[in-house]
Amino acid sequence: MTPDQLLIFAILAATMGLFLWGRLRHDVVALMALMGCVVAGLVPAASAFEGFGHPAVITVACVLVLSQGLQNTGAVDWLARSVLPREAGQLTSIAALMGLGALLSGFMNNVGAMALLMPVAVQLSRRLNLTPGQVLMPLAFGTILGGMTTLIGTPPNLIVSGFREEAGFGHFGMFDFAPVGAAVAIAGVVFVALVGWRLVPARKSVSAEGFDTGTYLTEVRVPAKSKAVGLTLRAFEREIHDSESQVVGLVRNEVRMTAPHGGRRIHADDILVMEADVEGLAEALSVFGIKLEEQGSSHEDEKEQDQKSKAASSKSKSKPATEDKDDNANRDQDIVLRELAILPGTTIVGRSASDLRLRTRYGLNLLAVSREGHPPRARLRTLTLKSGDLLLMQGPAEVMADFIHDTGCVPLGERELRIPDARMAIIAGAIMLGAVAIVTAGLLPAAAAFTLGVIASMLLRTVPPRQVYTSIDWSVIVLLAALIPVAGAMQATGAAGLLARFMVETIAQGNAVVALVVVLVTTMFLSDVMNNAATAAVLCPIALGIASALGVNPDSFLMAVAIGASCAFLTPIGHQNNTLILGPGGFGFGDYWKLGLPLEVLVVAVSVPLLLLVWPL
Repeated sequence: MTPDQLLIFAILAATMGLFLWGRLRHDVVALMALMGCVVAGLVPAASAFEGFGHPAVITVACVLVLSQGLQNTGAVDWLARSVLPREAGQLTSIAALMGLGALLSGFMNNVGAMALLMPVAVQLSRRLNLTPGQVLMPLAFGTILGGMTTLIGTPPNLIVSGFREEAGFGHFGMFDFAPVGAAVAIAGVVFVALVGWRLVPARKSVSAEGFDTGTYLTEVRVPAKSKAVGLTLRAFEREIHDSESQVVGLVRNEVRMTAPHGGRRIHADDILVMEADVEGLAEALSVFGIKLEEQGSSHEDEKEQDQKSKAASSKSKSKPATEDKDDNANRDQDIVLRELAILPGTTIVGRSASDLRLRTRYGLNLLAVSREGHPPRARLRTLTLKSGDLLLMQGPAEVMADFIHDTGCVPLGERELRIPDARMAIIAGAIMLGAVAIVTAGLLPAAAAFTLGVIASMLLRTVPPRQVYTSIDWSVIVLLAALIPVAGAMQATGAAGLLARFMVETIAQGNAVVALVVVLVTTMFLSDVMNNAATAAVLCPIALGIASALGVNPDSFLMAVAIGASCAFLTPIGHQNNTLILGPGGFGFGDYWKLGLPLEVLVVAVSVPLLLLVWPL
């Protein structure tokens, strides 16, 4: 063993030890490993940061941005409503939820898919009389399984493809992972839906409910094309039962009816006064294609705007350019939703939205009001605000900040608030599908195709330019970019080949099938205790070395690494989706293996024969 090999093994051992220790962030540990290699002369200083330009790193960043676009526009919410059964039993409901999670994870970041479906899972657990954890853990495992089905499903797949290309065999295609990955994912979903969910400990959730702001009172207008037209109020509420929303009033021709009879039919342009929480409100809007009344202009605002337009036209000769620039600037600002609390002494207490001229003065919309006690009877724009009210406001981010400063309102802790937009959801979905089609057809490499998708997302505003950078998990990007040169040093020093020969000669004893199982199980074990992207980066050069030593097809071993890196089911730290459900599910560290261990055994049993069949040695 050469001095360079001893150095790289020492750095690798220290890196894995720090990953297991868990006191330092993964990206910090990866940077320490990279700098250790640079100081030791194993990685040239001039090329230490070339990993940041690696196609796999660029593709991961772009997929995170496109996933944010699907989240922003409500595309996934629409898909969940369309796919998930409303009245099915435990087996069908859990299978459908896991299947949807797996499907989404094949084409978007699986952490994003998990975050989007968590509220659905908690709601489903109530309907099925299960604890939140009994639905959340199957969902988490389903989204992890789904990531192994496509090139972009999870970062390890992109890393494996990158190592294949660097070895001179070309990169994997978009759906090269599907023959084995899809079969394993389907087997896993069926097992968990039939038997596995019963192995999940029934723990009491400690944070599934999040913080409760109560129900909001809001007004929604029914467009002529809405499916709600012609329905009775009773039938309307039956359709939105899962959203836990209710109709408490009806406004027709500017006449308000309080507690209208359930048999009254809904007409076009009716305004329904609804009581719902934020998530339930979004659900109700999506089901029927109805819109928040206060997102459109009221008659008073239109008159005021007409007056301002006439005044502006008389001044247009003197300074038209400046006003146009200001209008464009307002349109270009990022629109946000915020929940604001009115404290005693706040300047808006005792005033209404019309008094404050929220639209004409600030450019803000008051979408809904939450108030303890009796629901208010006035229309939203004329409702007198009181201390203790919670306001759901919409408008440009900077203007919102100014309003908060001017009035003394207090913004609540940030959480995801989405009002679905069907047109933008279609655009976001089309961008993602277009990028996937370009890669599948081989017109452009994945990094270039998804970069084009990010540009389209910014231009079409499915992801505002300001949000592009905040939607990227930079710790993952740094982790990948730092470990790629370290993996290169393992190959350059011959350490990967040395370790491969040890595994082949000592453990597998020259048997290619046993060596394949060893690589798969080793990858799965390391993924349970350290980041799966880091595991793939470390194991890929070893897998290539084993294939070379045995003189067999390297694709079999690279695919084994890809499958193993996507199967972290034993611990809450193996995958971010496992960590996400730790609090909401009320789980402890030792709760995961009870379902995770049988699932990993199943993965090995299903994937090894398929690897030998699809990627023969």
